[in-house]
Amino acid sequence: MKHELKESYEALGISNKLLEIAAKAEADLQDAFQRVDEIAEVNQLKVLRAMQAHHVGEAHMTGTTGYGHNDLGRDTLEAVYASVFHTEDALVRPQITCGTHAIATALFGNLRPGDTLFSAAGAPYDTLEEVIGIRASRGSLAEYNVQYRQADLKEDGTFDYDAIDKVLQNKVKMVTIQRSRGYSLRPSFSVSAIKELIAYIKERQPDVICFVDNCYGEFTEVIEPTDVGADLIAGSLIKNPGGGITPCGGYLAGNKELIENAAAYLTSPGMGKDVGASLGILPSFYQGLFLSPTVTANAVKGALFAARVFETLGYAVSPSSNEERHDIIQAITLKTPEKLLAFCEGIQSAAPVDAHVTPVASDMAGYGDQVVMAGGTFVSGSSIELSADGPMRAPYAVFFQGGLTYPHAKVGVLCAAVRVSQGDGYSDSHGLSSIMLLIHLPLSANT
Repeated sequence: MKHELKESYEALGISNKLLEIAAKAEADLQDAFQRVDEIAEVNQLKVLRAMQAHHVGEAHMTGTTGYGHNDLGRDTLEAVYASVFHTEDALVRPQITCGTHAIATALFGNLRPGDTLFSAAGAPYDTLEEVIGIRASRGSLAEYNVQYRQADLKEDGTFDYDAIDKVLQNKVKMVTIQRSRGYSLRPSFSVSAIKELIAYIKERQPDVICFVDNCYGEFTEVIEPTDVGADLIAGSLIKNPGGGITPCGGYLAGNKELIENAAAYLTSPGMGKDVGASLGILPSFYQGLFLSPTVTANAVKGALFAARVFETLGYAVSPSSNEERHDIIQAITLKTPEKLLAFCEGIQSAAPVDAHVTPVASDMAGYGDQVVMAGGTFVSGSSIELSADGPMRAPYAVFFQGGLTYPHAKVGVLCAAVRVSQGDGYSDSHGLSSIMLLIHLPLSANT
């Protein structure tokens, strides 16, 4: 078996030396992998119990058309989500196009002219800048006279409570907390850190809405932000909770009034959650949620493996392979645009779909910089599937995530290592000279 496996890796251009690095990485990570599996088991039981409690049956797999009135499958799915996240209500819809749309639905549904939105976790993710109006955009919150305040993080990436306190001396309607790092090198936040922040905020303004952008964080811990005081969370179904098979959609979970407000914005005032056809995709919504704890665990293992391998190759990674995980994102600082592109080429070459395509940097809606994205995925743009991306700006960090299976994530990391290492030539700057002679994948293989 080892011989066949070695031959399979050699066919992808992965050398014996690189496989030795991979084997050492996996040996070092066994305890961490076991912790990830334990978290997955707790979350799997949580999802299973929620589905059983709501008597999910064959009848719930049938979709609706037209207005979508009395959609039993859709309404039951939302009840399951509310149970999983321990909230009063949830909104889970294919009409929510992406994570940014889910967040925008929460914001526009619950903020009114004259209200203040406060980010206590520093700058928001790039695509939210136009939603808020930090960058001018048609239809932003700023156009509706919603004020925005921001408390930057400390240099070590932790919350700046002094800065937060200054903002809270004036009335704030909603505080937003982005759990994942976005396109930055600050740490992702643990649920325990979010708990401490929410308690601090509520002590000063008890009525403020604490809203957590939960994208990439679902099921990476045994509890969620709604277990520690968050009034509202939102995320994308082509990330963790879709399990890699849900073809589209997003979710919100939280207090009933906040969900109803968001639903009124998503559909129409007076109609809210009562309308919205589910068509024929409910089976993938249910099954995706059921699979998501295990799929998320595979992605976390892939991120740990990526961290360990690229640490060995001499690159700065965040988080390190020794740190606890609070989302599925692995950042690797590559320092040059060429290496950023090379990493993405490697990920693309390992894809089951469009492996022959070369990713290039380009302008993308919602982003201020050109972005390169690699992801030969079954669901277009799915970042719970093996993918990597990054903005074309210093320090040229790549953000690696996903992997429906750990073996696929492993292959992707090794293919990326091959491509990045080729760009180093035979320099000893990363201690790679002995490895370079044994890595032989031609650059033309992905063109």
